[in-house]
Amino acid sequence: MPLYANRVSDILQKRSQDFLNIEAQTRLELDALQQSLSRFQDLSTQEIEQAIVDVGHSGALPTSEQDALPFIVPFEHQWQHHKASRAWAAHKLRNVTTFAADGSQITPAREMSIQLGLVQIGWFLNPHTTDMPYEKDVAVELLTPQEFDGSVDRDTQREVEWRRFNGEVDAAISFLERYEGHDALAFFDGSFIVSFVGGMMPERQKQYTEAVQTLLAKSAETKVPIIGYVDNSFSSDLVTLMQYSTGRTNIIRSSDAALLRSLMKWGDRSRIYRCDRDDEVLDKNYYRNVCITYLKTTSNNPPARLEFPYWMLETDLHEWALDIVRAECCVGLGYPYPLETADATTVLTMADRERFQRMFQNFAEQQNIDLRFSRKSMSKRGRR
Repeated sequence: MPLYANRVSDILQKRSQDFLNIEAQTRLELDALQQSLSRFQDLSTQEIEQAIVDVGHSGALPTSEQDALPFIVPFEHQWQHHKASRAWAAHKLRNVTTFAADGSQITPAREMSIQLGLVQIGWFLNPHTTDMPYEKDVAVELLTPQEFDGSVDRDTQREVEWRRFNGEVDAAISFLERYEGHDALAFFDGSFIVSFVGGMMPERQKQYTEAVQTLLAKSAETKVPIIGYVDNSFSSDLVTLMQYSTGRTNIIRSSDAALLRSLMKWGDRSRIYRCDRDDEVLDKNYYRNVCITYLKTTSNNPPARLEFPYWMLETDLHEWALDIVRAECCVGLGYPYPLETADATTVLTMADRERFQRMFQNFAEQQNIDLRFSRKSMSKRGRR
């Protein structure tokens, strides 16, 4: 059934004041946070630790940068045209191997009598050298009823999502092992802070948290940096720490990126903090091993959230890694080119889902497998 655009337009017009009120409230909250920030940025680590001593989880924790660097760390280069930025990026990336993996999925169709899922993991590896080609490929995993029956919660959609997440982690681990001792950096598509698993069963939570901890440990073992990249972050870890540290009792849940947006120019970053988020994940002990910073990668949009293991800060490798991120964002016009390419390699569309179902239907007919569709789905297919 088509979208009744005229009716939607009427509803939007009637609710316009609601949106204006939301915008006004957001401005008031950001003004209040700016005042807290003006006090917070000059606090010492000792003063912050004293302020949060009775707070269970303060959102984030200061690092050595609290006493050594401004809250917004300026980028040393400013270019007049994109050609100059690309030349800088080419110099930074020369002989540095970068990698990204991304996953896509097809969840089981409830209208089919046989539940099938598909996970596709694509990756892009670029040595940035003239004597070695880049690698771009995919791995495909088929999930049958046996896999779903053996899952921790018998939830088919969550099993597919877990297989996709784990496939991305495994691909990153393989890269870290392969490039130990080399100038290399891996991008991870998303956050290492898996708050989204808070509502899942403990067994399922354990799968995710152990996978992330294994990935971070492998980075520390191989000394190959890894960057978790969140392009559009709504996290509020720094904002939460800032409010606790300045004695604010009415905690505002505005995002870190929204607060920092107007304070940064391209290439600037925030101070680095350690994550100390209070969420419903049962095992969040590793959160403090995850460092957080925000990096401005476009002129107009909020900064991206970058996460990386604490060992990179301890060994002063973070500045090199952040320059590699900046360089790949120059190539990708505001978004890391390896992540962009991995996504394009693996993405599955609704048309792909239909094609997958037709392929299995043809296979079932050839093999004399009893495959049935619900009457509702057959009616839809007939109408369309």
